[in-house]
Amino acid sequence: MEKEHNFISERTKWKRQVYRIIFLSDTKLGKLFDLVLLVLILLSTFIVMMESVKIFDAKLHLVFVILEIIITAFFTVEYVLRVLTIKNKKAYIFSFFGIIDFLAILPFYLSLFFPITKYFLILRMLRMLRVFRIFNLLDFMNDGYFIVRALKHSSRKIYIFLLFLVIFCVIVGSLMFMVEGHREGFESIPQSIYWAVVTVTTVGYGDVSPGTPLGKFLSVLLMLAGYSIIAVPTGIVTAEMRNKRQNLEKVCDRCGNEDIDDDSRYCKICGEKVV
Repeated sequence: MEKEHNFISERTKWKRQVYRIIFLSDTKLGKLFDLVLLVLILLSTFIVMMESVKIFDAKLHLVFVILEIIITAFFTVEYVLRVLTIKNKKAYIFSFFGIIDFLAILPFYLSLFFPITKYFLILRMLRMLRVFRIFNLLDFMNDGYFIVRALKHSSRKIYIFLLFLVIFCVIVGSLMFMVEGHREGFESIPQSIYWAVVTVTTVGYGDVSPGTPLGKFLSVLLMLAGYSIIAVPTGIVTAEMRNKRQNLEKVCDRCGNEDIDDDSRYCKICGEKVV
């Protein structure tokens, strides 16, 4: 959580008060503001979904528009106040939550020129992540960061695996194009690659299917391979999470260093024995 003295000038009391309400949740007004914010986010999301239903949009279109204008005006004022009351404006604007706050209002103004973009207002749901701060559930956020770090450290292995999967699907799709002999659903190699991707991921839409015995045999092999292929990235991420968890459990008692290798017996910073 941000420290107040890092952001607010001591000479501007109103900014300090506004900052405490919209950035912190240690006061009644701060908690009330955050709860109102969450309710408006849910309401805005509900409106966007209902606008996509023709029968509701035809009857309540004007109501939806008025509510969306009010909600967007609230979010706009809130965003401006966040920028005004924070000392390090650049750090907030380009932070994770700062970008989300901006994206929460941008689609509405874009929809004035490009109506279809109003459905991007569904991005406001990302602001629901603030619920972890509001209800003192930061431990859940830490667990989320732990998963993100594990994904980041295993990203190179996953990229290599995805590259292999792309090559595999291109080859199999091209083979099926030749085997099926330009039949319906396999009119081109890209269409055949689409079938290969759907099959290897075990999705199985059923819109494209082979008709020849050899094509069906290749489909069986591809479907069986799909189960093992899906397990590979899962195993990579699981192994990385296990390694990260073991590293976190090994902490130097003297200096608090957490960057300790699995096979290390001594701390690399102070030399304290850790095993």
